[in-house]
Amino acid sequence: MRSRPEIRAVVFDMDGLMLNTEDVFDLAGKQLLQRRGREMTDDIRHAMLGRRANEAFLVLKRMTGIEDDIAVLMRETEELFNAIAVHCLDTMPGLLHLLELIEGLELPKAVATSSPRSYMTTLLQRFDLLHRFPVTLTAEDVTHGKPHPEIYREAARQLGVETHQMLVLEDSETGTRAAAAAGAFAVSVPNRHTAIGDFSMCSLRVTSLHDEHLLSLLRDPRDSVPIP
Repeated sequence: MRSRPEIRAVVFDMDGLMLNTEDVFDLAGKQLLQRRGREMTDDIRHAMLGRRANEAFLVLKRMTGIEDDIAVLMRETEELFNAIAVHCLDTMPGLLHLLELIEGLELPKAVATSSPRSYMTTLLQRFDLLHRFPVTLTAEDVTHGKPHPEIYREAARQLGVETHQMLVLEDSETGTRAAAAAGAFAVSVPNRHTAIGDFSMCSLRVTSLHDEHLLSLLRDPRDSVPIP
């Protein structure tokens, strides 16, 4: 059994962790490649996950041989995403309960995403979540994207805590590597798109945001369950 970490702040990734955007991107990516006579594979998807948009599309171009400009691919993907999101975009199971628990404990929290700020703002406002995060960091706020730890070091600075006092929630290997490299208590919550990754560097791996091992970290130690 691991000792309980000293948690003074909580930081959330967004895509695939707070919102089921990976489901939407999966469908959009398949359609994008189908239009070009190619197929989305697990290897391509895994290589793109957790990266900033430009970096993700560079990976896509390299692995598929597509010659379209990144700007064209991004614009087309955005159009496909928006059309699909109307029907299936939602919060991930357990998110709202977890936020209520954190807020009840008066722990500061932040969002640290590889996505652009305009995209993050639109999605979080859509679910009335933006106002609940006083600190938000996006692709434009860092020099180095995940898996570099810069974004989580900056989150700790803005939250006024040491990195080892942060609990970071991530769904991808890339994001988990960033959190672990920053020295945070990295909790991996893989979804069906990201579970293929290597999460050996995480502090705790759970099945969802309402997993009892995760919730116990934020409750009174006397009510907690052991950390596996």
